Amino acid sequence: MIENADGTAIERAAHILRSGGLVAFPTETVYGLGADATNGVAVARIFEAKGRPRFNPLIVHVPDADAARRFAVFDAEADALAARFWPGPLTLVLPLRRDVEQPLSDLVTAGLDTVAIRVPHHPVARALLEAAGVPVAAPSANISGRISPTRAAHVAEDIGARVNMILDGGAADAGLESTIVALKPRPTMLRPGAVAREDVEAALGAPLADRGEGDGVTAPGQLASHYAPNASVRLHASEARPGETLLGFGPAAPKNAMNLSRAGDLREAAANLFACLRALDAEKPGRIAVMPIPDKGLGEAINDRLRRAAATKPTTSSGD
Repeated sequence: MIENADGTAIERAAHILRSGGLVAFPTETVYGLGADATNGVAVARIFEAKGRPRFNPLIVHVPDADAARRFAVFDAEADALAARFWPGPLTLVLPLRRDVEQPLSDLVTAGLDTVAIRVPHHPVARALLEAAGVPVAAPSANISGRISPTRAAHVAEDIGARVNMILDGGAADAGLESTIVALKPRPTMLRPGAVAREDVEAALGAPLADRGEGDGVTAPGQLASHYAPNASVRLHASEARPGETLLGFGPAAPKNAMNLSRAGDLREAAANLFACLRALDAEKPGRIAVMPIPDKGLGEAINDRLRRAAATKPTTSSGD
C-alpha cells in the first residue's frame, strides 16, 4: 500500500487520480488525501474514506499560480500573496470562477461561491500535480477529527485500506496545515497555520481580521473539536497529574517528558506536534497534559490545534 515516491510510483499515482481513485501524498504541511477535484464521484470518495461532513469545503491543490487562476478570481491582494508565499503553505479563499471548461465539483466548495486553493512546495506533491494534469482536492489523510498525519505510516494506520495508494515522501517539514486567508470582503484569517500571521500581514501591508465565532464553516479546520487524540487533553499544564502523560515545551520541561522542542523553537514544535500527540496517544494515557506554548508567530497555529484537540468531542465525526 505504501510506495516510495519515485518517478514510477508518481506516474501510477497520477493515473489513479485521473481514473477517479484516491492517493495519499506528502505535502510540506501534512499528508493529503487526494482526488480529482473536477470529478464529483472521486471527491465523494474522500468524504466516505474520512467520514467527513459534506458541509466542510476542501482545499484544491494546483501546480502553479496560473493553474489557480483558471479556477479562482484574483485581485491585487491575491496576486501579492501568491507571489510572496507560493509555492508554500498558504491557502487563499477566493471567488470561484464559473467560466471554466471543467468546473470543480460542488462537493469541493461545499456549494459556496468561493474556493480554497494553494500551490504546495513539497517536491513529491508538485511532481504528482504536474503528472496528473488535474486539480487535486486534498484534505488531511486521516479519519475526520483525529490527529493529522505527518508520515506515510500515520496514513496507513488511519485509512490505509480506504485509499488506492500512499506515496511515501518522508516526514512533513512544517507539521501543521496551511494557513488559510480570505480576502473578501476584507483580508481575514480563517485558520492559522504554517505561515505566521505576521508574515501575511507584512506582505499585505495591513492587519488581518479574525473570523467571527458565530460565522459558518467557510474553510477546513474551523470546527470546535478537531485534531483530537483518543485521550483527553489538558492545556497550560506545569506538570503531569496522576494518570496523565506530559507533553513538554522548552528547557524547563522534565527531562523524561516528550518535548515538542527542548530549545523552545516554535518551528521545531510545529513540526513535531502531531507526531508527538500520536506517540503519546499510543501509550493510552488517561489524559495528555500540555505545557504552555507562546502565542506568537507559529505559536498561534500550535495553540489553535491544541485548543481544538482539547475541546469536547462531538458524538459524530467533525472533519478537518
